[in-house]
Amino acid sequence: MEVQLTNRQQHILWATVRHYIATAEPVGSKALVEEYDLGVSSATIRNVMGVLEKSGLLYQPHTSAGRIPSDSGYRIYVDQLITPSEILAKEVELALQKRLHWEDWSLEAILQGAAQILATLSGCISLITMPQTNTAILRHLQLVQIEAGRIMLIVVTDAYETHSRLMDLSPAKEETQPEPEVIDHELQIVSNFLNTHLRGRSLLELATLDWSELDQEFQRYGEFLKSSVAELTRRTLAPTTTQIMVRGVAEVLRQPEFSQLQQVQTIIHLLEEEQDQLWRLIFEEPEMEEMGKSKVTVRIGAENPLEPIRTCTLITSTYRRGLLPVGSVGVLGPTRLDYESAIAVVAAAADYLSEAFS
Repeated sequence: MEVQLTNRQQHILWATVRHYIATAEPVGSKALVEEYDLGVSSATIRNVMGVLEKSGLLYQPHTSAGRIPSDSGYRIYVDQLITPSEILAKEVELALQKRLHWEDWSLEAILQGAAQILATLSGCISLITMPQTNTAILRHLQLVQIEAGRIMLIVVTDAYETHSRLMDLSPAKEETQPEPEVIDHELQIVSNFLNTHLRGRSLLELATLDWSELDQEFQRYGEFLKSSVAELTRRTLAPTTTQIMVRGVAEVLRQPEFSQLQQVQTIIHLLEEEQDQLWRLIFEEPEMEEMGKSKVTVRIGAENPLEPIRTCTLITSTYRRGLLPVGSVGVLGPTRLDYESAIAVVAAAADYLSEAFS
């Protein structure tokens, strides 16, 4: 259920979250009076904090203690009460431009360097996935008759990788089957047609083509082409790597939220041994975005589906080649983190890598 807050309630929630992020100590009304110009008395602040607690946005870790934000409180803070730091975003962009050497380094070294910069500037564990090969671009397509009724579709990508699919050709409606030479000629015409219209597109785009554009005289090839390309697309969409560049673990695990050894061990196990699970979470392919700033996803606490990080916040964004997502940038930290900075860091890094890859 959506919580509607007055301006005063929003201001006091903002101050409470901000103070807790800075101190890691439960927040009382006296601290807010001393540190923030809220323009109200301590008694008024206590009353408002009580309302926020009843709304599920704050809670007391133990009796007579101050209050700390809940996951729901952080959610409102992130969605309604803050703006990502433009100053830090520019700092991230300049650091990446200055310290990464695209001419001299391998791609893996570049992403490792970017991950280290993100970890340093955000104070969080940084996560950057290697780019996925399912963004291959079609360089050439050829239809070849192997034998009567059997056709092979051959696709060559921009990386000169070859993929093929062998299928039965649907029989013609007329009683008399065309001669093999006629079929060869038709296949060449269809191949030329497809190369003209599809060359330079990614294999991902082939899954959404409007096949009605095919000429009616080649309609019997339609189902074959659909199923063939769909099969090739399914194969190429399967991720070939789940490698994630991880930096900043030691510093983050010194935070008071990670004082329990078992919790630390489960997080490290996830980062080192179960990257495939983490990869599927941080590389959720969004809808095609318009060119411009990257969309940032913030998962707070229990919003994370993976048990080891359900007390953490995961902030991610995709980096793209053109409009096509090829990898992800993210930071992982306690729910008590500097959201203004962390969101800005992730967005700036994703934008930088998108520009570099494009």
